[in-house]
Amino acid sequence: MKLVSYEYAGQRGLGKVVGERVIPLNQVLPELPRSMAALLAAGAEVLAQVERVQVDDEALEFTQIRLLPPVTDPQKYLAIGMNYKAHAEEAARNGVPIPKSQLWFNKQVSCLNGPFDPVEMPKVSDKLDYEAELGVVIGKRCRHVSVAEAASVVAGYLVCNDVSVRDWQMRSPTFTLGKSFDTHGPIGPWLVTADEVPDPHNLMMRCWVNGELRQETNTGDMIYNIWEQIAYLSTVMTLEPGDILATGTPAGVGVGFDPKRFLAVDDVVRIEVEGLGYIENRVVAEK
Repeated sequence: MKLVSYEYAGQRGLGKVVGERVIPLNQVLPELPRSMAALLAAGAEVLAQVERVQVDDEALEFTQIRLLPPVTDPQKYLAIGMNYKAHAEEAARNGVPIPKSQLWFNKQVSCLNGPFDPVEMPKVSDKLDYEAELGVVIGKRCRHVSVAEAASVVAGYLVCNDVSVRDWQMRSPTFTLGKSFDTHGPIGPWLVTADEVPDPHNLMMRCWVNGELRQETNTGDMIYNIWEQIAYLSTVMTLEPGDILATGTPAGVGVGFDPKRFLAVDDVVRIEVEGLGYIENRVVAEK
């Protein structure tokens, strides 16, 4: 399934994408939770109800709605740094040491943004950068998950842009500030359930800036694969339904060029992951 969060006529709800239309799930199933995290937490029986819903006269056109982040209320949005070898090498050229283990940081959930909403150029920096990433959404509350079990706790996948403010990223020992400016977490366009992604480690991922291809890789090039990431994190903390994990970006980010190629106002960043769709965001000046 492809599941969305959307806004229509001033109301927010969950939808199921069928072809070019969106079924308003909260109208068809009034007892259904109104947030994606709560829907995932409700479990397999409720998701099976959603699976059975068919298109009817209440279905909406995409032109009628505004797509929101598929998960609007995660408890955690975590991202791994330097998880593709070529990106780690370009980061090292900018003085960032290559980590000897998984390097995780928070993106504060207040940075979440819709798949086609504008991204703000901060008033305090012009070092705005893009990072194409495959996002993983947790589907079951879990702790101490083994690598072998990790696939069973995944609800599905989406496209992420780990927007980064590079000078603020390097102001402290952790990356959180430079990764958490408002609007700097566009994700989407929908949550593709795990059953529709046979191998998340064999997906082409690309990023364009103003139509110019900047990043291109296969998710099989990750240093630490998704199952290893989940096992590592769940050693430390409980992962909850709706939690988002951004699994790393490949080479080709703006800071990796010489001279550097940071984003400017009116630039358009498009990120596409095979089988998951794309997100596209224009840079606007912060008001």
